[in-house]
Amino acid sequence: MSKKMVYFLCTGNSCRSQIAEGFARHFGGDAWIVHSAGVESHGLNPRAVAVMKEAGIDISSHTSKLIDDEILSRADYVITLCGDADERCPLTPPHVKRLHFGFEDPAKATGSEEEIMAKFREVRDAIRDRIEAFMKETV
Repeated sequence: MSKKMVYFLCTGNSCRSQIAEGFARHFGGDAWIVHSAGVESHGLNPRAVAVMKEAGIDISSHTSKLIDDEILSRADYVITLCGDADERCPLTPPHVKRLHFGFEDPAKATGSEEEIMAKFREVRDAIRDRIEAFMKETV
């Protein structure tokens, strides 16, 4: 059986898509090829790295990348994680199944550091639950 490929996209490939990539690699194991990218490249958000470390997943070696047309055309699934990416994502070939899992941008959270980190954890947990369900549904 060949591996399935999933490509997670958001605006800056700094938080949500990086978190989704980390969880998909964790839940999918060797059965999946997992990538993430953004319509822009904003750099890896250190708070995303911190909340993923709390969840036992190290994404510190990830880099923020722009959408790669070759990966986009080879993917089995392209999943956008924000409305901006959903609207700005390039066209995909007919065989690519496009899905949209919209999540709030934790990088836009305001307040104390504790309140901002609480928002990052909330979004992380929502992404974890959705990615885990997706991986189970598509086995």
